[in-house]
Amino acid sequence: MEALFSATLPVFLIASLGVLAERVLRPDVPGFIRLVLYVFTPFLVFHQVAGAGSGEIALGRFALAFVLTYLGLYLVASGLARGLRLPPAAGRTLVAAAVFPNTGNMGLSVALFALGEAGLERAVVYFLLATFVLFGFGPALFKGGGVLGGLALTLRLPFVWALALGILVAAFGLALPQVLARPVAMLSAATIPLMLVGLGMQIARTPLRLGGFELLASALRLLGGPLLAALAGRALGLTGLDYAALVLISGMPVAVNAYMLAAEFGGDGELAARTVATSTVLSFLSIPAVLFWVG
Repeated sequence: MEALFSATLPVFLIASLGVLAERVLRPDVPGFIRLVLYVFTPFLVFHQVAGAGSGEIALGRFALAFVLTYLGLYLVASGLARGLRLPPAAGRTLVAAAVFPNTGNMGLSVALFALGEAGLERAVVYFLLATFVLFGFGPALFKGGGVLGGLALTLRLPFVWALALGILVAAFGLALPQVLARPVAMLSAATIPLMLVGLGMQIARTPLRLGGFELLASALRLLGGPLLAALAGRALGLTGLDYAALVLISGMPVAVNAYMLAAEFGGDGELAARTVATSTVLSFLSIPAVLFWVG
């Protein structure tokens, strides 16, 4: 129990600092999020990939389990939307909430505190796969067409190129000179706290409502995600940190970008915003349970 407490309390405390900052300082939250995404996150990705012991990750099976988890969530959410006869906009929003977890500021942070650097390494892989799916296929999923446009957007994200550069450095066994390695490490270390502060700011600006839709979407994301990930991981023979990271990150709350997709491509933006806030708050109860489950 003490381990669960020490893994989740830092996330809560740093996010609470973001809530306080938003209440007192009223900062430009979208600008802050863009700063973290475009300036700091590439250094985290590069630092993790360039120094990763990638041979210790069952990368192919991990990626396949990721795909099976996403596909299962899509089928379940789509079936529920049809069975409940939700309006088209609400149905697309339910699918977005179920399929897209917060793998960035929440997933990376929890993985680091709960599973250490090796867990963070796997969380970065999950984060990159999820980002590719989100921007590559998300617009087409909700609006129809647009896959190539989504992929073009993905390729414009700087952390994608940081990933490619990190792979090259790791593949050739290169080492950065200290004059570059130290600032890269410092910027990488600063990324996750800044992500959590940004998450707290977003929570403070989003209305919280425990309605039927919000609770259903949160249950799909927080409970259905790790359950399907566990089934996929066991079926593919994942063990240890590979299995734990897959299940843990699959239990993250609804991604803020799911709100963006819903609002931009035919979903219910207000409903999505409330679902993001509700699932994030509830995740502080569900994540310790998932951690206890995966040991």
